[in-house]
Amino acid sequence: MSEDLQPTVRTRMASVVELASELIRRPSRGGIDPYGPVLGVLEGWLSVRGLPHRRLHDSAGELVGLLVEIRGGLPGPWWTLDACVDTAPYGDEAAWSFPPDCGDVVDGWLRGRGAADSKLAASVFCHIAADLAPRAASLRGGLAVLLDVDEHTGGFGGARAYLADPAAVRPAGVMIGYPGMDEVVVGGRGLWRAALTVHAPSGHSGSSRNVVGAVSRAAHLVRLLDAAELPGVDCSSGFPLPPKLSVTAFHGGEGFSAVPDRCDLHIDVRTTPHFGAHDAEALVRKAVAELDTGLPGPRPTEVTPVAAWPPFRLAEDEQPAAALLAAATEAGLTVRAKTAGPSNIGNLLAGEGIPATAGFGVPYEGLHGIDERAHLAGLPTVYGVYHQAVLDLLDG
Repeated sequence: MSEDLQPTVRTRMASVVELASELIRRPSRGGIDPYGPVLGVLEGWLSVRGLPHRRLHDSAGELVGLLVEIRGGLPGPWWTLDACVDTAPYGDEAAWSFPPDCGDVVDGWLRGRGAADSKLAASVFCHIAADLAPRAASLRGGLAVLLDVDEHTGGFGGARAYLADPAAVRPAGVMIGYPGMDEVVVGGRGLWRAALTVHAPSGHSGSSRNVVGAVSRAAHLVRLLDAAELPGVDCSSGFPLPPKLSVTAFHGGEGFSAVPDRCDLHIDVRTTPHFGAHDAEALVRKAVAELDTGLPGPRPTEVTPVAAWPPFRLAEDEQPAAALLAAATEAGLTVRAKTAGPSNIGNLLAGEGIPATAGFGVPYEGLHGIDERAHLAGLPTVYGVYHQAVLDLLDG
């Protein structure tokens, strides 16, 4: 931990937990709750401390985040700390052993939805900005703290608004505050997603005429997709994960007596540097062509691409991964650089040519599940690692 943090570490950590608790007590489930209350807590905290910040809005004028900007007194690149303050839904609240919005601390655990992902990180990053603001004149470049919402919807509205904001300095790199203390996430698989519409003649299930309905045709397509051959790990690339295809939605028909004429599927393909979006689309269209040839319908099966993000992976000596890994080692941690299977804001940033790390934080349980909580014993170390990494990046 940086020497200048030692005298006040206990008071500072108590303040971090206090702010995080207040954020947890403002429900902010993505696409469900309004974001004004949780962002209002942050605005109040930042205003009291005189930290420069402003709201971010999407193209429709919706509030999607806050941006804190600490401008250094010397020329240099800007770096960004990013933490989302919207959350996953609660799920079955009756299955929780405590209220999802309690925000209390029990036996060293901060409890409630968002404790792990990522309201505690948001509080950490705000406090780091407050630490650095008085010494900004000695820093090179600048530090931005992005407190975004619309993350858990998959829309990434806060990050998109930040990148589109002409008043914001484009960052040289971003560190995203997802939790987990054993790893620094330096990469992730990309994705290609599509909606498929399978057609067939409609009919009555009791008719003497045999009709192969859309559900049956779609089920055959699912079998073709499940049997499609995907490449394994390409050891020469240094990317440690293989591509993966999943059928994630299947909708068609209703009742019992009608044979449906339409069935809709959602396809999610996780991509790698050697099996990208073009390869994913080609594989899916090949399966569709095989269906339409072998089991024809009245109309060709429709393939509508929905989203495509590139995979990414930083070398361990590439910033900001190098600074974060070095700070963790200096703090006495043994961490490994990890490439994650799930996609995240790091993929969006990679598409913009911005390197990012996508995870290092406190240990946790119940992320996106029931009884979400974050273990606070490691909080001083995590705080110190990010604090030192930012100082190193700003040449402090």
